[in-house]
Amino acid sequence: MNLSFDASLQALNTFGIACKSYALGAFSNSQELEGLLKHPSVSGRPHMILGGGSNLLFTRDYEGVVLLNKVRCIGLVNEDDAHFFVKAGAGENWHQFVLHCISQGWAGLENLSLIPGNVGASPMQNIGAYGVEIKDRFHSLEAYHIASGKTEFFDAKACEFGYRESIFKRRLKDQYIIMGVTFRLLKNPNLNTSYGAINDELKSMGVQSPTIADISQAVVNIRNSKLPNPAVLGNAGSFFKNPVVEASVYKSIASTYPDAPHYPSTEGMVKMAAGWLIEKAGWKGKRVGACGVHEKQALVLVNYGGATGTDIFNLSQQVLDAVRSKFNIELEREVNII
Repeated sequence: MNLSFDASLQALNTFGIACKSYALGAFSNSQELEGLLKHPSVSGRPHMILGGGSNLLFTRDYEGVVLLNKVRCIGLVNEDDAHFFVKAGAGENWHQFVLHCISQGWAGLENLSLIPGNVGASPMQNIGAYGVEIKDRFHSLEAYHIASGKTEFFDAKACEFGYRESIFKRRLKDQYIIMGVTFRLLKNPNLNTSYGAINDELKSMGVQSPTIADISQAVVNIRNSKLPNPAVLGNAGSFFKNPVVEASVYKSIASTYPDAPHYPSTEGMVKMAAGWLIEKAGWKGKRVGACGVHEKQALVLVNYGGATGTDIFNLSQQVLDAVRSKFNIELEREVNII
């Protein structure tokens, strides 16, 4: 078991924020995790589980211990007439896992291609894109209960999925560590091409009868055209959630902006596009010091180099204030703030 102290986290967060932790360790199974949690340098200190580092913003050094989730495995664990049940370790890279599923003919995750991060974060955040969310393809997960040291299993109902939410972000936050996730994937693909620009991209690719690999490539092309590569320009993907507002609020905005993007939600509610709201509030492409709002996608805040986490947090607050002032809508940050 190796622990490094006064450890740099700059290469472990996709914003590229220069910060440190008291200590840094890694685990690849529950026995190694248990050993780390009982280590004298860890026990009694706060600790954080880190996967791909793609959904958080460090505004300070972390006084506790960062534990890297390196649980790796991908395998077919069961099947029925319509489904493949595929388990992946929480430390697997999400996009590489999606590509592996596609190569095996396991359908259902292709719309979620190129989302940054690791498998373990997918149910925690209920990640989603282009008309698909994890809850649509989720079967179960196994998680290590920190207090008891026992491994417990959660089905979809127990996870209490919501829009970019799960029980692990709310009521059970910091009580469990996700070790593996099992997905219910399709033997007969149900292609979802209606959301966003997928159909247009398929046409530009010259594809008339798309496969799941074609859908994946179309999504990759679209994301690459709109979103910055964290390896080149520090970012955490979408920084803000799309707000769900009362239908009357949307109608009021649509009376001035009839082209305002919107999507169905629960009865009497409408989901609006946060990126569009931010753009109309005048912040798309705006730079403040070493950080700014991305020029092609206003949902994304970027580190141009040398920005601190506090710089980016303050920028996000200015964006929130501008949207509230113009539309009387409260946006919510999607990333975790440390």
